[in-house]
Amino acid sequence: MQVAEQKDTKVVLTKPFSLGSGSVSDPAYGAPSLLKRVLTLFKNVRLGSDLTKFQLPPMFNIPKSQLQCYGESVYSTGLDMLSRCNSGESPLERFTSVVAWSISTTRPSPFGIAPYNPILGETHHVSKGNLHVLLEQVSHNPPVSALHATDEKENIEMIWCQQPVPRFRGTSVEAQVLGKRQLKLLNHGETYEMNSPNLFIRILPVPGVDWVGNVNIKCLENGLVAKLSYRSSLFGGHGRYIRGQILDSSSTKVLYEVYGHWDSIVQVKDTNNGKEREIYNAKEVISELQAPIVKDAKSVWPTESGVVWGELSQAILNKEWEKAREAKQAVEERQRNMSRERETQGLYTWTPKNFVVSYSKEAGWECSPIHKLVPPAPIIAQ
Repeated sequence: MQVAEQKDTKVVLTKPFSLGSGSVSDPAYGAPSLLKRVLTLFKNVRLGSDLTKFQLPPMFNIPKSQLQCYGESVYSTGLDMLSRCNSGESPLERFTSVVAWSISTTRPSPFGIAPYNPILGETHHVSKGNLHVLLEQVSHNPPVSALHATDEKENIEMIWCQQPVPRFRGTSVEAQVLGKRQLKLLNHGETYEMNSPNLFIRILPVPGVDWVGNVNIKCLENGLVAKLSYRSSLFGGHGRYIRGQILDSSSTKVLYEVYGHWDSIVQVKDTNNGKEREIYNAKEVISELQAPIVKDAKSVWPTESGVVWGELSQAILNKEWEKAREAKQAVEERQRNMSRERETQGLYTWTPKNFVVSYSKEAGWECSPIHKLVPPAPIIAQ
């Protein structure tokens, strides 16, 4: 955990979800002790209900915002996967590295607890080396998060726009992640588009959390496509399967078979010669990740996730549940007051500070960064 303080401001940052961590360092958050409370929590929720507005009490929260979770999947890595994408000599080599990088953004999640729902206008700004990452909550209802990341040295740009839609299924909750992710390798004139798998929270018969669904990755410039399927195991055990193919869309020829487990090893098999090789090792990429550190507390924005939720996160880490409840209510009340203030000023539409946002039934939510480059951040990923 990293805590930085300046006058009237506390910045609380916790470790990212890591392989084998379960994923909060406190063992008191283990699934068995939470199962009964989770069942009680959902007993009055109807099947198919949209849980977007469902508010959890603090004891069901992990000490971080969902905005931070999105950001961590980009900047918290043990290996520089993005440089590998950029350094591939052939389009197929680069595409295969992009597939591996996409898999690396899939992180283990703990059962029975969830991050905070970001408030409108909340931001998260972190740098790792030359990669500068900025996220903003551009809509609260529905919840939409935007991400912009740039690396001037590698000439890489990333733009995400994501909307989680969780629904209760009786013995499970599945959060569909709507929206589009773009990765641009500008040196090669290539833009890769992809979606996210869905988060699947299984309550019965065996409690657990996994990623499921289909992920499609495509590059219009070189015509390569990947079709990946994330699969879970109903009765626990080592599920977390990935199966898929890399194809040439112009001929529909399968170039590689993709298979493995996103939390261990993923391999590809060349359909021409049968040779197999490893493209992703989760232990190397998402093990023993550390909390970001605050390099310049005075430059941290008041909208930063670690500031907005600082008091609540500290109370949760200290297991001071009454103080946590009060801190969470204070954040929610501030948001309601800001909303009322905007309405009295006749400002019924929120204008994000870092993105231009649009919505259509055909394309869904789209988020375009206002600035070409993301500036260096006062928070540094380790």
